[in-house]
Amino acid sequence: MSSTKKIVIVGATSAIAEHCARLWVQREAAEMVLVGRDAARLASVSADLKVRSPQSSFRFLCTDFLDSTAIQATVDAVGAAGAPDIVLIAHGALPDQGECQESLAACRDALMLNGVSPALFAEAFAEAMHKVGRGTIVLIGSVAGDRGRKSNYVYGSAKGMVSRYAQGLQHRFAGSSVKVVLLKPGPTDTPMTAHLKTQGAKLASVESVAAQIVAAIERGRPVAYVPGKWRLIMQIIRHLPAFVFNKLNI
Repeated sequence: MSSTKKIVIVGATSAIAEHCARLWVQREAAEMVLVGRDAARLASVSADLKVRSPQSSFRFLCTDFLDSTAIQATVDAVGAAGAPDIVLIAHGALPDQGECQESLAACRDALMLNGVSPALFAEAFAEAMHKVGRGTIVLIGSVAGDRGRKSNYVYGSAKGMVSRYAQGLQHRFAGSSVKVVLLKPGPTDTPMTAHLKTQGAKLASVESVAAQIVAAIERGRPVAYVPGKWRLIMQIIRHLPAFVFNKLNI
């Protein structure tokens, strides 16, 4: 039986996911499956990782993130080559809140991509891991899911769903060898948040966030805020009384 770690990354072209992949293959050889929607970008990420770790193996799969049948077929295709040890579900997109308020189609797409889709991938992999009795599922949520705010409540509600879903999955597998890790990054310097950077927002570097994510996965922590300061910040925000919170322009 091969001792090489099998890692699947859903949303592998995201900046955080790509940097996590780099850290993993720099530490040890891995069998890695990259899942995304853009074949050219997946090929580019795969080629970069191969240069960094010639001893590792990489393959990539394109799928529709909003189609449950396609998601199940992708998970089945991954499992055909052996059960994964780690599945990192990292895809998503930061929508324009104003557009979501004006367009139900935009609102629907944002909720589906950031909330429903990660849950569907996790559910499919959870069933596969349940059958073999092992594995780790990692879901990237967001601090935005801790309390709805007028500036991004559509995105925040989707990530709030991911948090509740992860809690339920953790309860399902409590005491078993299947582990579920929920990560809650704060604002991170990636292409998705480029507009926030131009507005003067303070963003954590993607390298540091990825390093903290990989460390949290290795420790198997049920929930990890990255950077860690966000645990305290969000604890304060969650507990602000409504008459105070409603006066804040956040």
